[in-house]
Amino acid sequence: VIMSHEWGYSDHNGPDKWCEKFEIANGTRQSPIDIQTSGASYDKSLKPLKLHYDPSTSLEILNNGHSIQVTFADDDDSSILTEGPISGKYRLKQFHFHWGASDDKGSEHTVDGKCYPAELHLVHWNTEYPSFVEAVSKPDGLAVVGVFLENGAENPNLQALLDAMDAIKFKGKQNSFTNFDPTVLLPKSLDYWTYLGSLTTPPLYESVTWIVCKQSISVSSEQMKKFRSLLFTAEDKKDCCMVNNYRPPQPLKGREVRASFK
Repeated sequence: VIMSHEWGYSDHNGPDKWCEKFEIANGTRQSPIDIQTSGASYDKSLKPLKLHYDPSTSLEILNNGHSIQVTFADDDDSSILTEGPISGKYRLKQFHFHWGASDDKGSEHTVDGKCYPAELHLVHWNTEYPSFVEAVSKPDGLAVVGVFLENGAENPNLQALLDAMDAIKFKGKQNSFTNFDPTVLLPKSLDYWTYLGSLTTPPLYESVTWIVCKQSISVSSEQMKKFRSLLFTAEDKKDCCMVNNYRPPQPLKGREVRASFK
């Protein structure tokens, strides 16, 4: 088993090098992608997304050395995603972010080549399988909702998260983070693009139905600075700022990108 600490976002262990340890990095359904709006076909059979999140399932916030992650209790159907491009029920497991060193790039997905300063990923697993661990490698095991953060006004809905970051500045730090409703991080319109893809971090399993929201949410430059104050490194190591923790777009390789809107 490849230990997770062997990959990262530096020159020596970053996305360009992942294929050395994870052959699937050059697979046929890798993520993220550049969503080309002219090539995305409207599919009237795509249903609206149904997201039902229960704030009481929010458990903790942690710095895993690659991102900031909020973890949820997933032992019942309290926080689930249904409809949209998927069938069945997918439970919310965690959400995390990817961001850049500056406000002009940081998102993993791009739209017609446009980058956003950050991207939120809400990770759900298919309850057809007994657990997240079982689902994570199955072709229909995961559904991830992606939300772009766009430069703009300060976003009050991010404040609880940003305030919690002080306690988890270093890799390996975690703290309880309860009663948080991730619904507040969703854009008003849930129009989306969807395609079949992969995890964007090792082990890069090709198990994700991607649901990327067309509408973004706002984030201010000051708020983005807070993300960049986190560290990739543990407390006893030389500080290394957590920035540019994103994988660049991967080749589409003939996949279809569908839109839920005209």
